[in-house]
Order: sequence, then C-alpha cells, then structure tokens
Amino acid sequence: MAGDLSFTPAHRGGSGSPLVCLHGFTDTWRTWELVLPALERHHDVLALTLAGHAGGPPLPRPVSHALLADAVERAMDAAGFATASIAGNSLGGYVALHLAARGRADAIVALAPAGGWAVGDETWRTTLTSQMQMIEQVKRIAPQAPALVRSARFRRSATHVIVEHSDHIPPELIAHQLLGVARCDAALPLIDFALREGYAIEAEKVTCPVRIVWGTRDRLLPWPAAAARYRHDWLPRADWIELDGVGHCPQLDVPLEAAQLIVGFTVPRGH
Repeated sequence: MAGDLSFTPAHRGGSGSPLVCLHGFTDTWRTWELVLPALERHHDVLALTLAGHAGGPPLPRPVSHALLADAVERAMDAAGFATASIAGNSLGGYVALHLAARGRADAIVALAPAGGWAVGDETWRTTLTSQMQMIEQVKRIAPQAPALVRSARFRRSATHVIVEHSDHIPPELIAHQLLGVARCDAALPLIDFALREGYAIEAEKVTCPVRIVWGTRDRLLPWPAAAARYRHDWLPRADWIELDGVGHCPQLDVPLEAAQLIVGFTVPRGH
C-alpha cells in the first residue's frame, strides 16, 4: 500500500471463518491495515468502507438508522457471508451491533462503539458539533497532507484525537485518513441525522457473544461516560475490556493487542 492514496470499497484476504471489519466515522477500511496480517491468519477477512465514505458506495437518501447496516448486508451477501464475526470501531461498532440485532453476526468485537451516552447526557451533541468543525479544518489542509505527514510533529498532531501512540503508523496511512475525512460525503448528512434522531440499538435482539473494548485515554468518546448506556442498559453482560492508556482507535494505537483481542474472541474453539 505504500504511496497509494487511492480509495477503494473493500479489502478481502486470508482464510478461515468469515470476519467483517467496519471502520469509524469519516475513516475507510484501511484503518485495519496494521491488524490485517494477524486477522488474516485466522479469518477470511472482508474489510469494508461504509456507505458515503471515501471509496465506499454512495450514501442512500433519505438517511435512516438502517442504511449503513443495509449496505454492509449487501456486501456480506455478495461475499457469500450469511453470517460472520464482526469487528467494528466507533461508528463501525455501532453498525456491527445493528447487524447483530438482524442475526447476521456470529460474534461482535466493538472497539469504542458510538451511541453509548447515558439517557439525559447531552455531551454527545457537543461531540458531533466538534466533529463538524474538525472536518472543515481537515478539508483545508487535506490537499497538503502528503507533504505535511513527513513531519513527525504534524503526524502526532493529526492523530492525537484517535491514538496515544502514532510513531509506528505509516505516514502515508495518516495522509490517506486525512484525505478520507475531506472526501467523506456522508459526514454532514450523518451528523445532521444523529442530531435529530439520536442513537438506538435493539439490544434485546443481540444474542451473539459481544466483546466491547475501550481505551481509557479515548479523547473522542471518553471512557466511561460515552459507554454508559452500553454498560448499564444495553449490553451489561458483554465481555468488557479496558485498555489502559489507549485512545479511540486501538487497531491503530496498539495493533498487536487489538488483533489478539479480536482473534481471541472470534476464532471458533478448536481452530
């Protein structure tokens, strides 16, 4: 992938039981790049770019709670996956849980899934508003991203909201992510929809095993406040893992540990 700043809808590789990987808001499937080698030793991995994100399918209109999961289901059908284990980060974790409620998941590993603020906690609105401002800032610098990422100081600044450790992340991958934010057509429509409609999952229909992983240094969805509804209302019996000193995107921050947490929960016993 070195030097490649193109955007593609998906990556598939490896062998074993099916695993679908879903990225976070404004990201692309390439957020999983550092963990793919480990995952593909155990799984037939389908890493998707969500609808409306750079390289992904167009965002359907009107926006609804179902549309991102609908698009993932179509991709699973095309891949021949009736069900699969699903790993999702942030928005991808939220979508993964919607797919679990539809019976499409064998197991879920959700890394800081979105939508978990407690009822009555309105700080999520501030988070979404801040994301709109961040997107506008990234759009201004995105054309210079390939040059800017040569600076270690810039790379740390550009990634500080999502990771605590950035020195191991390839500069080209950081440039790709910045350009992806700028090219995410779904960003404003999804934020507008969320501000009107909020977040909800049909937790009673989530019957597969669920592991939720959260970094204690998550600056975007702070632990434990942004996890409150998952912990106390929706999924209190899930397998809960805290990662000390880790940020919002464990798959980028601590890829080896993130891969182990996914594989350890999704590989069928005896394999």
